[in-house]
Amino acid sequence: MSAPVRLCMWSGPRNISTAMMRSFENRPDCAVSDEPFYAAYLAETGLDHPMRSEILTSQPTDWRVVATALAGPAPGDAAVWYQKHMTHHMLDGFGLDWADGAVNAFLIRDPARVLASYVVKRGEVTLADIGVERQRELFEREADRLGAPPPVVEGRDVLSDPAGTLGRLCAALGIAFDAAMLAWPAGPRASDGVWAPAWYDAVERSTGFGPPPDETTPPALSDDLRRIAEAARPHYERLAAFRL
Repeated sequence: MSAPVRLCMWSGPRNISTAMMRSFENRPDCAVSDEPFYAAYLAETGLDHPMRSEILTSQPTDWRVVATALAGPAPGDAAVWYQKHMTHHMLDGFGLDWADGAVNAFLIRDPARVLASYVVKRGEVTLADIGVERQRELFEREADRLGAPPPVVEGRDVLSDPAGTLGRLCAALGIAFDAAMLAWPAGPRASDGVWAPAWYDAVERSTGFGPPPDETTPPALSDDLRRIAEAARPHYERLAAFRL
């Protein structure tokens, strides 16, 4: 069995990251992993997230164990292995050498809209929580390693034109586009993280990519959230300049 094509998709929260995972999992050649560093991140930071205790018992809490597994055989010996990663989970002390054997791509969303959605699920939020600054650091690391910018895709572009945007993404990832990525059965998946009941209600009802949201007016943010959005914007715009 040849080595799988490992795809690391680096996103912040409250994007379409779970819908993208559904899309790839609907390919017959693809296995997925859902935020494999989540428990290690919570164990290291001590942060209180929804379903914290369940998360800590569902995954390894040592990042080294996770990294070793991600560099090993794909689940079910799948030819393509889509790994959904949250950028803020990759703390400074967590090694990244394992990711050098993967194709790394970046899923972005306007930070003001991320914040407006995130604060509904968690009452308090910091710049680090939305992962935009860390996403830029990971992007720059990969660009330096490759000598060229890695693939960047904007969530709203996927929603506006799923076939076209996913086709461009697959080409950039070095795999063939499959029309099976455009629709999937509703419901939960065995591959979903144990935290799914707290976060995945909308995607569990979905059977494909929904229409893009109306973004003609800026989201209403408190002064604190507006300051976070302004601090995040240069990092977002750096990646957005390279979106497919």
